[in-house]
Amino acid sequence: MNKKSNNKQKIIIISDIWGKQNSDWISHYTSIVEKHFDVQLYDSCDLAEIDFFSEIENKHHQFINGGIEKAVASLLQKETDIVNILAFSIGGTITWKAALFGLKIQNLFAVSSTRLRYETQKLAGNIELFYGALDAYKPDENWFHLMELVENIYENEEHAFYRKKEIAEKVCEMIIRKVNQN
Repeated sequence: MNKKSNNKQKIIIISDIWGKQNSDWISHYTSIVEKHFDVQLYDSCDLAEIDFFSEIENKHHQFINGGIEKAVASLLQKETDIVNILAFSIGGTITWKAALFGLKIQNLFAVSSTRLRYETQKLAGNIELFYGALDAYKPDENWFHLMELVENIYENEEHAFYRKKEIAEKVCEMIIRKVNQN
């Protein structure tokens, strides 16, 4: 377990594709979890060496064409202990791939990580995945069955549902409960 001197476990938060840009919503999560954990926030664009101010289509292209691999290598270099991770969208994909290359995960909480639908290898550790029911790109039921994972589906919600304060409260409640029972 990754503990600091104040006896709080560490939780890493990895942003979505927007990185620092347009991410005020992340404070909904940090304000809750920092009471229970030492928080380390990583910007997915920093990890992937992607220009913060690129248009979304360009960012997506950069992530798919080498950015994810750069982010995985960077995360593996930065984190060598067993970790708890809360990751959003592309951040969940970065984390999953890093775990396949040796990142030691105690708990992974990935929210709206739609690219996971392409993954074929299950991870070790406790995995909780959250999706909006209306997100057209979420993994299908068959994928969850093959990965032996439970779906945490939020009805009437789309991809960016994680930006809502009430969703942050529900996700953080589960994080606190799950990490404390392990």
